[in-house]
This record gives sequence, C-alpha cells and structure tokens, in this order.
Amino acid sequence: MPGCNSTMKLKIGVPYGRENIYVHVDERNVGEIIYPNDVETTDEEKTLVRALQNPIQSSTFEKFIGDAKDILFLINDATRPTPTAKVLKILYPLIKNRDVRFLIATGMHRAPTEDEYQEIFGELRVELHDKIFAHDSKKDEDMVYLGTSKNGTEMYVNKMAVEAHKIVIIGSVEPHYFAGYTGGRKSFLPGVASYKTIEQNHKLALKSSARALSLEGNPVHEDMEDAITTIKDKEIFAIMTVLDRYERIYAATAGDITESLKAAIDKAHRVFSVEIKDKADIVVAVAPYPMDIDLYQSQKALDNGKLALNDNGILILVSKCRMGVGSDTFVKLLSSCHTPQDTLDKIDKEFKLGYHKAAKMAEIARWAQMWAVTSLEDDLMNSIFIKPFRSLQQAIDDAVAQKGEERILFLMNASLSVPKRRKLLVYRPRKFIHASRWGADVPLSQFPKSKDGSKKPNPLAYICAEI
Repeated sequence: MPGCNSTMKLKIGVPYGRENIYVHVDERNVGEIIYPNDVETTDEEKTLVRALQNPIQSSTFEKFIGDAKDILFLINDATRPTPTAKVLKILYPLIKNRDVRFLIATGMHRAPTEDEYQEIFGELRVELHDKIFAHDSKKDEDMVYLGTSKNGTEMYVNKMAVEAHKIVIIGSVEPHYFAGYTGGRKSFLPGVASYKTIEQNHKLALKSSARALSLEGNPVHEDMEDAITTIKDKEIFAIMTVLDRYERIYAATAGDITESLKAAIDKAHRVFSVEIKDKADIVVAVAPYPMDIDLYQSQKALDNGKLALNDNGILILVSKCRMGVGSDTFVKLLSSCHTPQDTLDKIDKEFKLGYHKAAKMAEIARWAQMWAVTSLEDDLMNSIFIKPFRSLQQAIDDAVAQKGEERILFLMNASLSVPKRRKLLVYRPRKFIHASRWGADVPLSQFPKSKDGSKKPNPLAYICAEI
C-alpha cells in the first residue's frame, strides 16, 4: 500500500542436525544464499566401477588384490561424509573370501559409536564386525616409528598399517581449512598416526600459508606428503570420491595415493569453491550433518565463513554440536584467556594439539563478532568469545538491529564450501589497455576489431578484475 514501509519476509530453511530450522527475514536484508555448486552426476555405481577399472599409475583393483596375502582397508570416521558403504558394496564380492581387516583412520578423534559404525559400513556392518578396528592415537604400544620428515615430524603410525601386505584407502576429497584438501595422504597423517606425530604436523597449521584450496607451499600438506615417503615401499591402492551438494557421488578416482588425490581435486574444486558477489556484514555459517558432530569439527564452518565476512562483521555459526565439544584442549585454552590476543600469546609460548583450533578462532575474534546457535551451554560459549543464542531467528533479528539495512549472506555448507569473490568484467572506454601478460600499455589498435565489420577497434576495452 502507498506509504507503507513494510517489506516482504522470506522464509529460509537452514540445516540443523538432520532437519531444517526456519527463519523469516525481510527481503531487503537477504543477500546471497550459497550452497555448494550444482554439478551433473551420473549413476554412482558406474562412476565408482569406472574409476576402479581405470586406475591412475596402478593396476586395476582386482589385479591389485590378486596376490595379496592380506589387505588392510583404511576407512574414514563419522566426521566425514565419505560414502564408504557404497564403495564397499561394490568391492565386497571381490574381497569377501580374502583375509581383510578394516582400520578406522580416526586421527586423534574418538572411536565411532555403534550407530556411527552402522552408518559407515551400512548393511555390511554385521558381517564385517570382527574385522573392524579403530585407531587410537594415544596407544603408543600400537605405534611403529618409520622416520622423520624434512620439517621434523617424527612418523609414528599404527603397526597394523606397517604389517599389512597391501593397503586400500577409501576416502573423500573436500576442501580442508589448513591442509588444503582432505583425501589421500590424510589417511596416514593424521589418520593412523600417533598423537605426537599429529601434534607436530598440526603445529604447522599456525602458518598463514596453511589454508583451504591451497596445496603448493602449504606446510601442512607438504609435511604430510613428505611423511608418507617413509612408507614408499608399501603397496597402496587409493579410492577417492567427490560428493555433490546432495552427498551423491559426483566423481571418483583410484590408483596411486598421490595421483588419485590430484585427479580428484579439480572435481572437488568445481563443487566446493563457491563464488560470492561481495562480502557481507552478517554471515550465517552452517555446519550441516555430519560435520556438526561437535564444536571441534564445527569450527571449520567459522573458518570458511570468515572469508565472506567484512571487518567488524557478525559471524553466526549454526551447528547442533550433537556430541558436545569434542576434544576440548582448544576450549580449555580459550576459556583461560581474558582476550583473543591472550590466546595467541600463550600459543606463541607453547603448542599443544588442539591449539590450532583456538588460534583460528582467536584470530577471527580480533576483528569480528562470533555468535552461535548450538546445543552447548551458554556459559561455555561465552567463555570462548562466542555469543550464544538458542534461536537462529533471534540471532538474525539482533544482528540486523545492530547492523541496520545490511544484507545477510547464508553459507549453507560452510564446513566444506570455500567462498571467493566473483571476478567481474568491468567495461571502460580506453585508448590503451595495461596488459599484465606483457607488462605494458598496449595500443587499442592491436586488439580485435568490432564484430560489426567496421575497421575501427571496439571502443570498449575490458579489464577482468576481482573487486
């Protein structure tokens, strides 16, 4: 109606656990709603079979296991969306009569619960029950020393991996906030490494070059790659999967542990490297199931969400944190400090495994507000520089009240999606174009003529810029 200042409210569903919670937001306050990119998927089983039959720098899976005395499978735990059950369903006819064992590559996480084992192995859980083991990084008696990396990481790994004749890795490839990408070498470090080994490797996460989507020059990744050279004589067949936004198998690679990872990265980039028009003053960063298992895992959503946030903005984490905090070393450190800078100062003096989480959170708290909608206690959240809310609607209403007419960016899978500002074509009439390729101003006459057939060059020269 004329003179009415009200705007239309949009109803937005936000993942929380296995369900959605709904918020109503004025249309003028809704900026971008970002999901992993849509990609075209085909039959999942055919995608997997094609990878197994066309491995990279390896024989086929069937030939690989042909002369195996025994086979150890390294399997991801329930903190990853890896489609292990789907892969095993295809492999099982080939391995059911073989000497096989399965080791859950937990890294420094806890062992899976029975429900999580069921989710990982699906219909094969009962049949494989006696052949499944969980890695425990703190059981030093289970570890074998294999050597030291160039960065000084002492490689202690589970003796099951050392003693096995052949190893098969089932993994998934997604962006990782300090290792660049998951998959491949991560099944060994941190997957089946000792607590001490993981601690030494993860200290490298404090370096600014340890970030998502980056492998070259990433000290964590390079240390992992160097560490697995200590098992270079071990016969390994890796199966890497890439999921789409609906957790369907979009792509699969197989074969050599390093080359199969490299081949999967481009596919993972297509799904999880998401473009945004601009940064926002309010970002809702969602840790969806199963990455919402605890606060330790949900922190990854904060780290990706910050990439879409303006300075002095509000970053709202949405995560059920179904199993609580998780490994609590980072919480103990943060809660013992009066300011985020105190946290960083303490880490400079001493590093413990888990402090890398505290460092990432403290860095954000220095330039932005962190809010959260979780199932955790308010006092705990307040103690670690996060303002708690029981209602996402209330959090959004309070953020809009504080920031005014600013638009909200919703990052619906912030655990895996890495936002990047969109590159735009900016058109400007110019006589010269500075071409970085040649490092000089190039006369416009050297560029293609107008498409209308005239002899004059097109007067609109474009510059591709990230703005």
